[in-house]
Amino acid sequence: MDNALKIAIIGAGSTYTPELMEGIIKRKDALPLQELALMDIDQEKLAVVGGLCERMVEAAGMNCRIVKTDQLDDALRGADFVLGQIRVGKLPARVLDEQIPLKYGMIGQETCGIGGFFKAMRTIPVMLDIAKRMEELCPDAWLINFSNPAGILTEAILNHTPIKMLGLCNVPYNMFKSICETLSLPDAELTYVGLNHLSWITAIEHNGEDHLQHALEQGLNSETMKNIPSSGFSKELIQALGAIPSSYLEYYYFKNKKLELLQQSELSRGETCMRIEKELLDIYTDAQLHVKPELLATRGGANYSEVAISLVDAIFNDKQERHVVNLLNHGALPFMEDHDAVEIAAVIGKNGATPVPLPAFDNRHIIDYMRMVKAYERETVAAAVHGDEAAAMRALLMNPLVGDYHAAHACFQELKEAHRAYLPQFA
Repeated sequence: MDNALKIAIIGAGSTYTPELMEGIIKRKDALPLQELALMDIDQEKLAVVGGLCERMVEAAGMNCRIVKTDQLDDALRGADFVLGQIRVGKLPARVLDEQIPLKYGMIGQETCGIGGFFKAMRTIPVMLDIAKRMEELCPDAWLINFSNPAGILTEAILNHTPIKMLGLCNVPYNMFKSICETLSLPDAELTYVGLNHLSWITAIEHNGEDHLQHALEQGLNSETMKNIPSSGFSKELIQALGAIPSSYLEYYYFKNKKLELLQQSELSRGETCMRIEKELLDIYTDAQLHVKPELLATRGGANYSEVAISLVDAIFNDKQERHVVNLLNHGALPFMEDHDAVEIAAVIGKNGATPVPLPAFDNRHIIDYMRMVKAYERETVAAAVHGDEAAAMRALLMNPLVGDYHAAHACFQELKEAHRAYLPQFA
């Protein structure tokens, strides 16, 4: 990598993109950005969001060329980093993922259960195509992906393409931040173990002392995500687990309560996001606006810019920093297979990520839960890559939020029909 840095953002019409711009501007001295390619197939949204990005860069006094394009190849050509934030079928597809499963007595959610399964079915083929074009046009580039479901996409891309890639989520960062603030231990080292959206904090070390036991006695919860209607974990549950779960575990541990809440909700989360997105795009059209608006914080992506751009910085400047990322296990967790994508800490530098091993990990509940959900993820990737309906059924029967064959089969058929335009593998 020379000093003329090119970053391509795929899915740049997303209302999250100003988050990324904020991160790039914050690190403008560390990242000598020469060209920023903003690519999206939605030209209308790209014009609005891209316009705000141009004003942000200009206000920051950055000398950087911005290219707005709906052509993937133009964005990728010569890129050093490719940031992926795509949503195949956009928010209307998310709403179907959320609403249709409810008819079958199942949780409808963007990344968990059968809704998350269909998001994977739509997204994996497109991400594999992006990876294929990267092989041609920027073979040395890093793909930093935070399209959901991030862990399953990592599993697919790293096991089916040769490109350099890390999956990313803001959950670890937000958990660390809230736990360290609550305990007044700003420099604590936290051990984070899991799969994307299925994760736990299993140690809180500060000055050679582990504060986890104290946190468990308090019944400490981490901050919940804006996109999850949260009820929190009881002290008894946290003590039974011997770890602090991420808020996504509410879908698994409180399945019936969550289902009931979703069935009673007037609007699905996707419909709420459509309203927020419309408001944001209206705000973004203001020619005087050159900063990220506060309303963006009401989406679920708080601190994405910090997470994503600090990772780019760590690779580009060989910082040898510790970040939590999605990557292949390669022996870091002895109870998982080498080619399983896991979400754990890794040391990040110019050669990528070296997972931090946890050789003596012994929380049986976490081990067994991760193995069960990983079995679901492996079959999900097989179903998406090969259009294999038998693999799809095996995946859904393994998923703790599905499980019932008759409901899974009927819901699968309805969602497959609803999303037909985005499922070439099942054509």
